[in-house]
Amino acid sequence: MGKVTGFLEFERLEEGYAPVEQRVKHYREFVIGLDADQAKIQGARCMDCGTPFCNNGCPVNNIIPDFNDLVFQGDWKNAITVLHSTNNFPEFTGRICPAPCEAACTLNVNDDPVGIKSIEHAIIDRAWAEGWVTPQPAAVKTGKKVAVVGSGPAGLAAAQQLARVGHSVTVFEKNSRIGGLLRYGIPDFKMEKSHIDRRVAQMEAEGVVFKTGVLVGAWPADSKVTNDAKTVVTPEALKADFDAVLLAGGAEQSRDLPVPGRDLDGVHFAMEFLPQQNKVNAGDKLKGQLRAEGKHVIVIGGGDTGSDCVGTSNRHGAASVTQFELLPQPPEQENKPLVWPYWPIKLRTSSSHEEGCEREFAIATKEFLGEKGKVKAVKTVRLEWKDGKMGEVPGSEQVLPADLVLLAMGFVSPVASILDSFGVEKDARGNAKAGVEIDGGYRTGVDKVFAAGDMRRGQSLVVWAIREGRQAARAVDEYLMGASTLPR
Repeated sequence: MGKVTGFLEFERLEEGYAPVEQRVKHYREFVIGLDADQAKIQGARCMDCGTPFCNNGCPVNNIIPDFNDLVFQGDWKNAITVLHSTNNFPEFTGRICPAPCEAACTLNVNDDPVGIKSIEHAIIDRAWAEGWVTPQPAAVKTGKKVAVVGSGPAGLAAAQQLARVGHSVTVFEKNSRIGGLLRYGIPDFKMEKSHIDRRVAQMEAEGVVFKTGVLVGAWPADSKVTNDAKTVVTPEALKADFDAVLLAGGAEQSRDLPVPGRDLDGVHFAMEFLPQQNKVNAGDKLKGQLRAEGKHVIVIGGGDTGSDCVGTSNRHGAASVTQFELLPQPPEQENKPLVWPYWPIKLRTSSSHEEGCEREFAIATKEFLGEKGKVKAVKTVRLEWKDGKMGEVPGSEQVLPADLVLLAMGFVSPVASILDSFGVEKDARGNAKAGVEIDGGYRTGVDKVFAAGDMRRGQSLVVWAIREGRQAARAVDEYLMGASTLPR
């Protein structure tokens, strides 16, 4: 694959970024992708591995060596065919996937891995530019009707697969636009929403029907999760109207931080903050938008959602941004012989961090301090690991100014009332209980009802959502037709 000696001749080339002083003034994408010649050289670095571990490192099992070689050979059209054979939406993963395939790359044992994500990004962007991404409507309709609840990556992948084998698919979305957390959780500067819109147009041409502003099942009145629903459909009505129902919503129950002062004004979940800016970018008019300009912002949580809060706060013009992480600062370089080909724990600095952010590790929040009902500071304590346990460091308490606190500590489960309204049994973590066995996989204990994506496996990556959607589509097709030609 690639050039036999390419990994010896060429170094890894990273995608570029627009300068910080320019990109923080807008919400558009700022990554500078590889051009055709650069992508060819990166494809040349892919070795003729006896066992390409990257294939298994990728949750959708992309056939990575093949499309790397095709790019090296200049056969871009076949490269997108290979890429689409396993991944419905490479423009999503090519932008926001953390690339576990690169961690598993054989070169990564003692060198820099092949830039697989950047090559994927280049392939799909060229495919759209050349007009190679076209609708693929089914030649024959089956007469079966499938309802997909949730329009995130799992729901979209399942809907497209099911439509292409001839089923009549309707996607129900509680918000006013399609995309789920792709639309409302991922900032536009990481992925512009036009990428979702043109996939929706493609899927509509393939026969998929989208219904927005429709809530299926019950929704808790006190939920702070985005919900624009104007219509409610009962699970009973859905099961009566459709031959199968796939629950593909997100894990939208945010992890809370029940410390004194939690009820102060100015302490919010990240998913109260991020969707608002995406809606404003889309042209919506919001009253009382959460804004960070001129404020000291504390982001609690060291993951991608926290990083997204950092980038958005910087674009608002925050006075300062500080991000907290409970765990100690990880090493800048992982112990490759120990962890390869698995996902390593190492210090990761995002583009948002580079735009301006203080990062505090091994720190916990003890209390939110306020004046007249508004948060003004955060009381913290340092942490240390001792005898395998995390404990507070005596005398390490401090108080940091905070006018806006964003809780970005992950998501614990789907909103329980949705599953309860369908009568779906939950696992120990509150997710829909449904196995992934080849026969009868993704089926819940309720007749006709399947579950996939974050609603089944819990908070995860966009690439896992796409995998789950594709596999669930096959399970639904087998259930309806007795057999399926869809890939597992």
